[in-house]
Amino acid sequence: MKERNHAFDFLCGLCILRMVMLHIMQFTGEAQQEWWRLVMEWSFFFMSFFFFKAGYFCKSVAGNSRAYILDRVRRLLVPYLTCGLIGDALYAFFLPFLIHRYHEPVEPLEWSHVWENSSFYGNTPVWFLFSFFIAYLMVHYIEKIRYVHWIVLGFPLLSYFMWKWGNPLWMSLNNVFMGVFFFYLGRVWHRLMNQFGARAMRMVSCAMVLAFAAANVLWHGEYTMSNNRFTGDFLPTIINTTMILCGLAGVLLTLPLPRIPVINFIGEHSMVFFVCHYPLLYFSKFLHLSFGRSIYGRPDETIFLIPVILGLCAWFVPYFERVPWLSGRWNHVIEYK
Repeated sequence: MKERNHAFDFLCGLCILRMVMLHIMQFTGEAQQEWWRLVMEWSFFFMSFFFFKAGYFCKSVAGNSRAYILDRVRRLLVPYLTCGLIGDALYAFFLPFLIHRYHEPVEPLEWSHVWENSSFYGNTPVWFLFSFFIAYLMVHYIEKIRYVHWIVLGFPLLSYFMWKWGNPLWMSLNNVFMGVFFFYLGRVWHRLMNQFGARAMRMVSCAMVLAFAAANVLWHGEYTMSNNRFTGDFLPTIINTTMILCGLAGVLLTLPLPRIPVINFIGEHSMVFFVCHYPLLYFSKFLHLSFGRSIYGRPDETIFLIPVILGLCAWFVPYFERVPWLSGRWNHVIEYK
């Protein structure tokens, strides 16, 4: 067992908490609360952090292509399909009850969903696993071609144009360009951290965090990775996101951060919380609707669901991680370097 990085586990835990809270707030109709909008405006970068983290810790994306792709298929594509299909099965189970009561599906069923979106009806967040998989493949083949790395600097602009064009790529893959950019940003930041040392990088990182705090008020720009949406102008979005990803990671990595029990536990088992919380929310929503009730517009449901969803996900951890086609944790490691 490798020693865990408490700083990045802490950030992963915060990201998962934010995501679970966001979906609960959306399901219960509380997402438009002013205080919650402020939380979202100041934490918009967390989903991008997973790509940054992957680049920071990734030692190699080169080597034998067949072995590399097979490894990524097992780690990302298999859990994407299995967890997504479990969500679809949950949706299909409740569909007859909902049609019987309401005479139509609660959510419209469209064939275009199959090729336009990389998500599943019962487990929408798994879009991330597919985008992550494609981003890893792009990085692998970029590494295969010498002197091509510089094209990554243009990927944010390409992603921005995709957003302006209405995100035309199938399977919602417009976000992978930003994902590859953040991946390489993590790799570059790792090299800088090693080259200049903790003291110097702590000062630089603190300055970047303070600059982000000022810029997020005076020159606001957000990037929402799930639907490749830019809020604000292009430059503040890219600059602010870069500053906070590098700055926050640098500050936490250069400090003796202890393990924060609950948050770090979620970060250590982020995959379980990530793929399990949404079907649990769907189950609660559809179960209520089947009896003619709704959790929408119910603040008390928000208070109830937060500990229940997090508690159930924590309970699932040991059982979920034993099943490789769910967790992506396989005993046999494929060597591709």
